[in-house]
Amino acid sequence: MAGCAGVFATEGNNVNIAGSSTVFPVTEAIASSFSERNPTVNLSLSKTGTGGGFGNFFCAGRTDINNASRAIADAEIEQCGNNGITPIEFQVATDALTVVANPNADWIDCLTVEQLREIWRADGATHWSDINGEWPDEPFELYGAATTSGTFDYFNEAIIGEEENHRSDYHATERDRTIVQGVQGSEYAMGYFGFSYYSENPDSIKAISVDDGDGCVEPSIETAMNGEYTPLSRPLFIYVAKESLEKEAVRDFVRFYMKRAATDLVSEVGYVPITEEKRDENIEKLETAIAEVTA
Repeated sequence: MAGCAGVFATEGNNVNIAGSSTVFPVTEAIASSFSERNPTVNLSLSKTGTGGGFGNFFCAGRTDINNASRAIADAEIEQCGNNGITPIEFQVATDALTVVANPNADWIDCLTVEQLREIWRADGATHWSDINGEWPDEPFELYGAATTSGTFDYFNEAIIGEEENHRSDYHATERDRTIVQGVQGSEYAMGYFGFSYYSENPDSIKAISVDDGDGCVEPSIETAMNGEYTPLSRPLFIYVAKESLEKEAVRDFVRFYMKRAATDLVSEVGYVPITEEKRDENIEKLETAIAEVTA
């Protein structure tokens, strides 16, 4: 699957996808399975961040599908509308957004939401000892999502809240593996990203449990599925341009995606599959849209 530079959504046998790095592993796995069965369809998949994908590609008419780790914003809907793009939302998985530390940080296994807020808010704590006087008097080395990322938006909303701003003095990136490497490289590092990237590296980084008032809960597929892992479990989406459903390749791929999103293929990459009820709801929404554009 090639990158999407220079490939536009109007080309008939291409399915062009950009957007969230969090949703990327789900779409990549499903796209790989689809390509084995449909070798003549050219699937183009890239990581641009949720916001970057909407703003620079999807709403500009350059891609058919946008991976998104948050819901589309009103301004993005307006931009799409101005360009004749009608976005259709499909939930495809649930994620346990995961806070990670270096394995040698033996002083920390769990943080409250309030402690996380103090670490990540602007003008908040600067040293581990600011959170707990028994912890090292060493500055944080922080790695997190770039501001164009849906993960940044979700973490900001769930942890920082409306009264404060996310701090800007951290290593911001769209590349989740860069966060993994940064946390692996420093005893005093912390980062956050989708659970899939932790599940790839459970021996070299440590997942931090979160206490939202009812005790410490580890991030996992199980705790995200049963609703225990709050406030950092979240729905993941793809957005399909209704106009792109005029292309047979896009119709076939999205149909395939909706069915596979309810299977173990999703859990194998570290996320919670959608329910059969949600799958059926998605398929009904999809078929209605297809009927409208192909009538």
